[in-house]
Amino acid sequence: MGSDSRSERIQVLVAEQAARRGVRVGVVDVCTAAVAALPVGGAGLSAMSGTAPSHPLCSTDDISEQLEELQLTLGEGPCVDAFRDGSAVLTPDLLTRDLQDHWMVFADAALEAGARAVFALPLQMGAISLGVLDLYAQVPVRLDPEELADALAFADLATLVLLDARIDETGGPHGGRVEDLGAYRAEIDQASGVLTVQLGVGIEEAFVRLRGHAFAQGRRLAEVAADVVARRLRFSPDAEPDQADEET
Repeated sequence: MGSDSRSERIQVLVAEQAARRGVRVGVVDVCTAAVAALPVGGAGLSAMSGTAPSHPLCSTDDISEQLEELQLTLGEGPCVDAFRDGSAVLTPDLLTRDLQDHWMVFADAALEAGARAVFALPLQMGAISLGVLDLYAQVPVRLDPEELADALAFADLATLVLLDARIDETGGPHGGRVEDLGAYRAEIDQASGVLTVQLGVGIEEAFVRLRGHAFAQGRRLAEVAADVVARRLRFSPDAEPDQADEET
């Protein structure tokens, strides 16, 4: 299956979940749709950063909620490794001896919570990492190539939702619709690159400034990125984090 057709199918599945709730698409809909489409029992998503405290954004059931809290509290587990390494961590069976040695506390705690398999998929765009989508099953499970591709597509869409909107306590965006996957990622990435020069900072801090400005102004991230790329908006190193200057 082509990546475009896969992305379109995943978007439809997620949009259907949001329609059932009668709200705009949020990360909770991505988690719920992933559980319905894949051989897993639950899903959770945590926002993570190298400079700010990590916190769970949503979970589909009690077990996934416990898994998110366990990993963020213990500082170990597939979620932590996936965020640190920027690659998917696939754990078909937590009873594997090597895994129990690697995650000495998490593995036993996860098994006790009711999880047997865990798959952690980083939410990232270029050099920017936003968090991790976790999927679990109560029995040993291996994702075949098609299922893994679908899981990664759900993670891509979750990343897009997080980038595209301000997030409320339910994980839902305050405005805008889910765009076609990849439709404006390059522009956001380009805007972050522009800000690294304007502010003299790294790419992740530049993105934080871009997102903070969008949040403070109540604007969509894509709109602010377009203004930065078009030189209609310029950020100053001496200004407050949520401030920028309109170009004349």
